[in-house]
Amino acid sequence: QVQLVESGGGLVKAGGSLRLSCAASGRTFSSYVMGWFRQAPGKEREFVAATRWSVGATAYADFVKGRFTISSDNAKNTVFLQKDSLKPEDTAVYYCAARRGWDRIAGAGMYDYWGQGTQVTVSS
Repeated sequence: QVQLVESGGGLVKAGGSLRLSCAASGRTFSSYVMGWFRQAPGKEREFVAATRWSVGATAYADFVKGRFTISSDNAKNTVFLQKDSLKPEDTAVYYCAARRGWDRIAGAGMYDYWGQGTQVTVSS
């Protein structure tokens, strides 16, 4: 059974940093794409970043470029999202997700597995 478990969320002041982790288990993920999404209250779930484990390719939403960095530790089956220069509008529940394939990378419906989410709150 595939499991994705996020951790690292919390409360941080604007301009601060957080690092989210997503521990994956249940299968071999080397051929998978791992993505991060977020959902703020009253808003749709939106794409944040993704990485293709086997080749290290990455993709980012425009609103996080230069501030967030996605990385992975293949040996530990863990994906990270380093978030710097945080803004109040980054407040949301952040979800880790997994899928095969790199097409339509920002489409939440393309992902097969989801974690339970971790809350990030950025105060002004």
